[in-house]
Amino acid sequence: MSFHYEIEKRSKHTRARLGKISTKHGEIETPVFMPVGTQATVKTLTPKDLDELGAPIILSNTYHLYLRPGNDLILQAGGLHKFMNWDKPILTDSGGFQVFSLNNMNKIAEDGVHFRSHIDGSKHFIDPEKSMQIQMDLGSDIAMAFDQCAPYPCSYEETTKALDRTTRWARRCLDYHHHDYQALFGIVQGGMFKDLRTQSANEICAMDFPGFAIGGLSVGEPKDMYFDLLDHTIDLLPQDKPRYVMGVGTPDYLLRGALMGVDMCDCVLPTRIARNGGAMTSEGYFSVKKARFKDDFSPLDHECDCYTCRNFSRAYLRHLIKAEEITGFHLLTMHNLHFLINMMKGLRDAIREEREIEYTENFLSKYYSSDDKK
Repeated sequence: MSFHYEIEKRSKHTRARLGKISTKHGEIETPVFMPVGTQATVKTLTPKDLDELGAPIILSNTYHLYLRPGNDLILQAGGLHKFMNWDKPILTDSGGFQVFSLNNMNKIAEDGVHFRSHIDGSKHFIDPEKSMQIQMDLGSDIAMAFDQCAPYPCSYEETTKALDRTTRWARRCLDYHHHDYQALFGIVQGGMFKDLRTQSANEICAMDFPGFAIGGLSVGEPKDMYFDLLDHTIDLLPQDKPRYVMGVGTPDYLLRGALMGVDMCDCVLPTRIARNGGAMTSEGYFSVKKARFKDDFSPLDHECDCYTCRNFSRAYLRHLIKAEEITGFHLLTMHNLHFLINMMKGLRDAIREEREIEYTENFLSKYYSSDDKK
């Protein structure tokens, strides 16, 4: 297997660490934010754009690529890297979250999940073995075990059932998975219950996956609960393997999580809000659609050196978004991803210099100081 993880530095002041993940398609410095390319593309961007932004890895979605264009076609094309012309690492999720989130369109059984396509209503079935086969066909560098994510809120009894099924399915994934270079990560579940989190971590970690994800968080629970459960769970995971938290993308979740020992995060947030005029800037989050930007010819972010901020004004971006021009979505997406990728690079530098607490406090106090968060 081409996958290898190495811790290069542990902080003396926090649980943060600098690491390096080596894969067949390149190295990833951690802590890292991973842009999401759900359907083999990060919306509005090309691989060249992502390369220029410095994105070391992207995430794609097993469920969506299985339904369209199909994993068989992608395998015929030579795998996902060749299909989308991206030569850096790719992580694929298992498709489980999407299957289970379609509550009125699925039927969960011990063998797997029967569901209908959200595209055309056609009937499908995915079990742990099929999820592994799809991801092996895609040829991602990191694959995820097929798990059941309990919704929020969820009873203790139902969360326990989902946890137990996740453990059984994890073993089936390990038994079936075989690939020359693809690493398979296990996923810890347990909902909002610490004792179940402990149980799940003990069971999943005993299977000795090369990496571990903390699942079932950032699903609607209060922020304080999220960080309390993350704090509880992360110390249950091996120290010498990467830790991945799925679906978080705001500066507070990314920076505070990294100080607690999180290595990898992903979220659709920066690309999704860009398509609605939302900008993440050193002055905080705001929408360029607001009337006050109509004749504002200053850069989107005075402290940013991305292509968007070097060349275009807030007034121009507002015009594009109001006119629903694709170029506006593209330019805001470029900026938002640059903002988060550069933020994480700054954090890595701060960890290296033992000043990550100061960096995080200064960054977050500035980002959240504005009253305009809409």
